[in-house]
Amino acid sequence: MEEKYETLKIQQESPNSGVFNLIINRPSVSNALGLNFFSEFPKVLNALDQNPIVAVIVLSGSGNHFCGGIDLKSLAAIADDNSGDQGRTRERLRRKIKLMQDAITAIERCRKPVIAAIHGACLGLGINIVTACDIRYCTKDAFFSVKEVDLAITADLGTLQRLPGIVGFGKAMELSLTGRRFSGDEAKELGLVSRVFGSREELKEGVRTIAEGIGGKPPLAVVGTKAVLIRSRDVNVEQGLDYVATWNSSMLLSEDLTEAISAQKQKRKPTFAKL
Repeated sequence: MEEKYETLKIQQESPNSGVFNLIINRPSVSNALGLNFFSEFPKVLNALDQNPIVAVIVLSGSGNHFCGGIDLKSLAAIADDNSGDQGRTRERLRRKIKLMQDAITAIERCRKPVIAAIHGACLGLGINIVTACDIRYCTKDAFFSVKEVDLAITADLGTLQRLPGIVGFGKAMELSLTGRRFSGDEAKELGLVSRVFGSREELKEGVRTIAEGIGGKPPLAVVGTKAVLIRSRDVNVEQGLDYVATWNSSMLLSEDLTEAISAQKQKRKPTFAKL
């Protein structure tokens, strides 16, 4: 966890906390992200996922904004990479897009819950990131835009696949075609965020309390709930029920279950082993 990253930093909430803050750290450019982010991000998420001390990850941005989108220099570099055989150039571009997609999907692969705490701008790539997160909160002054259409891009890192399931197909279509800016309050109305906080400090404290609460729950049930919900989103009800039956047949009979029942009976706070 001591490794330094160019686009991210990691902070444990407190010495005994299972909540870790993963902070997008390019404040000088409004947290616009270059190509190195796509190699660092999944690496960091995997390290946090494999660390038994980590229970919940809170994703936020340093400076005045959550994420200003993709760095235009990186976008220009991708556009300029068109020398040589066109077939090979396009195959290379497809691999690059798939790698970038995989970096965002790493949020869903991470067993630990990932909570987005959004303030300021959340544009383009920022929407791709937060729609992959498990829970989203924002400040009242946060603002959002599915910006890709204005940059002559069909959004290709997950927004068009995940946003309809969060806000509904029609609303996702409207936001994606217009690229219009919408507020934190509208994001709440749409269902993109679960709650709007009055200030950044209120957001930080509120999300910390929520994350600590989740982190105190039985770890196997937490990771199971995330895994089953994501799986069930992509299959029909019968397949989802079959998946959770298989999951619980392998995970239910655990020390977590014994401790949870014992704590309920004894009216005490349970203590669970790290995962």
